[in-house]
Amino acid sequence: MHCLVVKAHPLAESLCASLTTHVVEALERAGHAVQVEDLYARGFTPALTIEERRSYFDDYERQLVNAEIERLLAAEAIVLLFPTWWFGFPAILKGWFDRVWAPGVAYDHADDYGPITPRLHRLRHMLVVTSLGSPWWVDKLVLWQPVKRVLKTAIVRTCAPNCRLKVLSLYKSERLTTDQVSRFKKRIDEALRHWPNPN
Repeated sequence: MHCLVVKAHPLAESLCASLTTHVVEALERAGHAVQVEDLYARGFTPALTIEERRSYFDDYERQLVNAEIERLLAAEAIVLLFPTWWFGFPAILKGWFDRVWAPGVAYDHADDYGPITPRLHRLRHMLVVTSLGSPWWVDKLVLWQPVKRVLKTAIVRTCAPNCRLKVLSLYKSERLTTDQVSRFKKRIDEALRHWPNPN
């Protein structure tokens, strides 16, 4: 499959960077074609420009993000790797959704801005790999997994209805042992094993 790996962390020595390397190697070993979208390394700007916002629902002005859009449209599978900050996306990743998953790209609006029609029919799989400083029960029992709910209901189901979403969350990420990280990497490997193998 054509796999797009999207990393959203500013530090090269971060856990997110290490997990990104692990994901890319696992996908390449399985024979998938991999493109890496390292948002910080590319200097991706998360804020919509004035022109983008003015044209958002009418012939979107996509020139500044055309390369990112083409990589999204080519993807049959996406892996998102990011830290959960304040129980949401890092700003740079939220901006990637705002600017790249735009009308005419990821979906079409009805003429009256009512219900939308999905466009990402090629996208079949999405794996989310995220870390949180909080314990699992705060995310799941207190806040009801806001990142997963937004991705599943508002983004993936709306824009890519044929896509299967899986979220892997690593909790208490500031106090992890080497064994805990190794076990988490095995969970990533297990999730990727269920993706169609081109070999």
